[in-house]
This record gives sequence, C-alpha cells and structure tokens, in this order.
Amino acid sequence: MPFIAHVAPEDFEFILYRVEDHIAYVTLNRPERRNALNRRMYDELESAFKAAQKDNDVRCVVLTAADPAFCSGDDVKEIMLGEERDQSVARLRSVRPRPTPAAVAVLECDRPVIAAVNGPAVGWGMELALFADIRVASENAKFGEIFIKRGLITDVGGLWRLPALVGPSKAAELVFTGDVIDARMAKDIGLVSDVVPHDDLIEHTVRIAKKIAANAPLALRFMKEGMRKFSYGDLDEIGGWVSATLGTLFETEDHKEGALSFVEKREPVFKGR
Repeated sequence: MPFIAHVAPEDFEFILYRVEDHIAYVTLNRPERRNALNRRMYDELESAFKAAQKDNDVRCVVLTAADPAFCSGDDVKEIMLGEERDQSVARLRSVRPRPTPAAVAVLECDRPVIAAVNGPAVGWGMELALFADIRVASENAKFGEIFIKRGLITDVGGLWRLPALVGPSKAAELVFTGDVIDARMAKDIGLVSDVVPHDDLIEHTVRIAKKIAANAPLALRFMKEGMRKFSYGDLDEIGGWVSATLGTLFETEDHKEGALSFVEKREPVFKGR
C-alpha cells in the first residue's frame, strides 16, 4: 500500500475521527489486524492529530481503538517483511533529526491527550500510549516494549517518556527484556492512572476529558507545554538518534530474524549481525 501524505479525516480508511463537545475522538479501527499499523494508518494517525491541532474547537483528545486490542504495533508482514519495508527504512532516514511524523504529530499536539487503552498495547502501540498525557486502562489492557525481540530499539516513548513515568530501573527492565505486563502491574508502577472494568473504559475516560475541556483553553495549552518542557526535555535530540539507529537496525539480519520468528511463531535465534 503506497504512502499517501496528509489524508483528510473524511477519507480515512483505518481511523475514525470526530469532534464532540470540544473533545476530538481518534479511534484506531483495524480490529481484524489488532490495530496493527501499516504505512497508510501511520499517515492517517498523523493527519488526525494535525486536524485536532488546527481545530480551535478542540480542547482535549481521546485516543482509543476498536476491540479487541489497542494497538499491536507495526504490521510485521507489511512493514517489516513486505513491500513497505524499504519505504520504512527510507522514511526513517529522511526524518532526521526528528522522530517519525506520526510520533511528532501526537507529541506536539498542544491539547491534552488521554489514551483509553482497551486491550494489548505492544511495540509501537505502547509507544503510542506513552505519547499521551494520561493513560486509562481497561482490565484487558497489556503493555510491552517488545522491540528488542524484533532486533530493534524502542521509539522515543520507551527511551524518553517511560523512564520519567516508571523510573530508570523499571524502564530499563521493560525495554531490555521485552516483557509484557498486565494492567494492574502498569498501575502499580505508575504507567497508567486508572484501571477500570472494560465496559466502563470509555465512559470513565470521557468523564476526565470533559473535566479538562471545561477549563480555559489557552491556559490548558500553556500548561501542557510547560509540563512537556520540564518533565521530558528535548524531543529533537533523542528523536534524531532513534530515527538514525532504527534506520540502521532495520537492515540487519537480526531484525529480519526477529520479524520472521514472529510470523512463524517461534523463538528468534539472533547472531549479532
């Protein structure tokens, strides 16, 4: 599927977008692939957050997904093994010194973003949850920085935001092992604010979003800017390094083995090359 820049919300194929009562709802909608991201979906995600950013009526963004998963990360067959692989490598090399465009669009959205994590959020799905300001988890949610099992490094979420949320030691354990944790553990370590019954997730999240949206819009934007500056530091420096490194790792034998082992449902055998 070719990359198509700046898709308008009305032309989205894999994302649902609407604005109601000053809240923009961005819903990943590729449930048959557990909301795995292909190039088109990355572009639609970028476009959705740019649309929210440009809309003066939007005061808060709720990011969620169609059941059963929040996001299973990159579509391995398409992005890592299929015809999109070369495009992915080229795009990673072209975006330096910044992170990937979808990550930038979410991170630089100056409205508060709440992730309603309805199911597993692994790989770039966990990164996407980390890009949000607030995370609320269903009891069905799971979280995993599984990049190391694919011969890759995390995006800026795992290296830049995760240590600030859970501490350097726990963050290192999660990114070095690739372990997947459940919603309760995520709450215990400070990764999510709340864990609620699955059927209550959206109602609970919208209640928070409405409280936020009732406040002064300009003050909200400056509040978010201040928290981003003083809690996380410089995005461009870490983002440029991540993009350059991923561009290299995508071309290694170990990455290909990590992707193939996933598709073939076996443990990978890495060789350090």
